[in-house]
Formats: sequence, C-alpha cells, structure tokens
Amino acid sequence: QGDLVESGGGLERAGGSLTLSCAASRLQFELYDMGWYRQPPGKQRELVASISGTGNTKYADSVKGRFTISRDNTPEITVSLQMSSLQPDDTAVYYCNAIHPILKLNYWGQGTQVIVSS
Repeated sequence: QGDLVESGGGLERAGGSLTLSCAASRLQFELYDMGWYRQPPGKQRELVASISGTGNTKYADSVKGRFTISRDNTPEITVSLQMSSLQPDDTAVYYCNAIHPILKLNYWGQGTQVIVSS
C-alpha cells in the first residue's frame, strides 16, 4: 500500500450516491491540504474538491451542491468525498491527493473507479 489508500467507488445509477474515502498517516500528513481529483476517460485530471488542514474547502463548479468533502484527523487522517445526485459525467477515476501548503510536496493515491450509468 502507498501513502494514500483510497476505498469506495464502483458502479452507481444516475441520481444515486457514493462515498469515497482516503486514509493517510496523521503523523505524515496532518499539515497537508488534502483533496480529490478525477480523470474522466480521455480527459485530463481535474480538481474535484479540496480541504485544508484547518478545514477550508474548495469545490469544482460542476460538483458544488452535490459533493461534500470532509476530513477527520483522529486517530489517523480520513478524507471522505460524499457524492450525491451522481451524473454520467461524474464517471472517472478518482484520486486522493495530499500537498504540503508550503513545501509543495505532492502525493497521490492509486485511484478508484467511479462509473455512473444513465
């Protein structure tokens, strides 16, 4: 296993919900900004949502109001992405990301597939 371990994902119908989770070492990543990116088939990787160590969040316009990112720092770090009202355009490989806000050290998870059927 790598530094960031993703779980969740799978196949869901349009309008449904899924939750992705990313586990990370608190000792290593407590100060890092954490986020979820996705890469749709044939497209570039894009930011979905991010959350800082202090809880500030950012969302892509396409997911605002539908996705919620959260972070629990105890006992280890868990970053969750709750996805609702899923659309076929949400189909992608989703990647957990950790980046140090100052040093810009960057880590990626292995990716988890989300497929939304119409």
